Amino acid sequence: MLPSPDDLSELDSVEVTEPQETQAYCKWIGLGFALRLVNMSARDVKYLTFPGELLMRMLQMLVLPLFVSSVISGMSSVDRKAYGKIGLRAFSYYMVTTLIAAFTGIALAVMIQPGKSSKAASVSSSGNADAAQPVDSFLDLIRNMIPSNLVEACFRKYKTLYSRSVSTGKSLGVINMTETSKKNDTVPLPGTLDGFNILGLLGFSVAFGLILGSMDTEGKPLRDLFDCLSKAIMHLVNIVIWYSPVGIFFLLAGQIVKMTDTGEIGHEVAMYTLTVITGLLIHSLLTLPLIYFMVTRKNPFMFMVGLLQALTTAFGTSSSSATLPVTFYCMEENHNMDKRVTRFMLPIGATMNMDGAALYEAVAALFIAQVNNMDFNLGQIIVLSLIVTAASTGAAGIPQAGMVSMVIVLESVGLPTEDISLLMIVDWILDRLRTATNVLGDCIGVSVVQHLSRHELQRCSPAEKSLLEESSQF
Repeated sequence: MLPSPDDLSELDSVEVTEPQETQAYCKWIGLGFALRLVNMSARDVKYLTFPGELLMRMLQMLVLPLFVSSVISGMSSVDRKAYGKIGLRAFSYYMVTTLIAAFTGIALAVMIQPGKSSKAASVSSSGNADAAQPVDSFLDLIRNMIPSNLVEACFRKYKTLYSRSVSTGKSLGVINMTETSKKNDTVPLPGTLDGFNILGLLGFSVAFGLILGSMDTEGKPLRDLFDCLSKAIMHLVNIVIWYSPVGIFFLLAGQIVKMTDTGEIGHEVAMYTLTVITGLLIHSLLTLPLIYFMVTRKNPFMFMVGLLQALTTAFGTSSSSATLPVTFYCMEENHNMDKRVTRFMLPIGATMNMDGAALYEAVAALFIAQVNNMDFNLGQIIVLSLIVTAASTGAAGIPQAGMVSMVIVLESVGLPTEDISLLMIVDWILDRLRTATNVLGDCIGVSVVQHLSRHELQRCSPAEKSLLEESSQF
């Protein structure tokens, strides 16, 4: 259902808490280097990082309710009867641009390799090479999208395991060390891994939310339940974000103490930052304008000039949700966009369309994998791109909420979540840049969908009054 004018007035009072961490990061890094002068044992480092461990546990605790409630609440607000084609085009645009952003980040991370250093590679922690077959990884992806047990999907996912075997002509026996002269092969076996099956829960949540949206008054109590649950979880996320400076302080200090070469780590983090910024610029100044031009045949940069107020607000607040009132104003007054499309797409886009977050999480996941000397094959990269797309779709549009979706991504691909502390050093600036990218993607999406839906809109009732016309009546 479309947001009413009363709902829009509530957007003007969105309060987003944002801890002032920029100067604090410098102090934390300085303390970490000071502690390097102390000969701390492994036990001491473990105790030092305990408050950071609590932060990671709190983030992991909020992953499931935040993701499920946000997706169901967002999808149930879609009125398929009145705006079926418009909603389908909007959803397709969100998925396509988010996937393109994820692949852009993956391509840059593979080419630049910000986490690779000149030091000798240590033993890889990616496991047996036999356990990374591209075809089986793709089939695992499809299996995980249709979980056989929703409860199990909350803490376990499907993973093909392998058994080294030898063909004997009659039966298949397990290979023996003395049978090296015989032809051996690996046999895929069904198995599971501990972890959050995000793809399965995403598929169910999207389908469940769409069904709720089509049930009219019968589904209203359940829609209200998930909407209230989403708002309550957001309050909890706000509390965790205020605690995050404390947790990151100890995580970052512990990481610096454990570093063998701080200069090398600093160079890798700088390359990671450069990779993310390059990807965001490519997506904002090349990919999105190209999509806009191909559909509307208009100058995309003239369109972006009218969005400067919304983009600067997004950069300053690091929140696409808090930027919504300004985004409405820019789209409806500066560009005369149809109010039926803006009121339908912008609120949903603020939570579903996270191009900047998808690109950032893809680069971050590969960066952490490279730091830990873990190599991803083609199948795993495809799985990573889809996981990043799903995780960013359920992300909240508030500052530093990307930490929650980042935990989802790292756990889903088997990477250590404690390495997030390395990313927090520069996250304060990257968070602002990716939020501006998210808002730009939302605005271009409105223009693209309105252009494609112009015939349906002409057959419908005239558009409602603009924001200025509404305010002039009072």
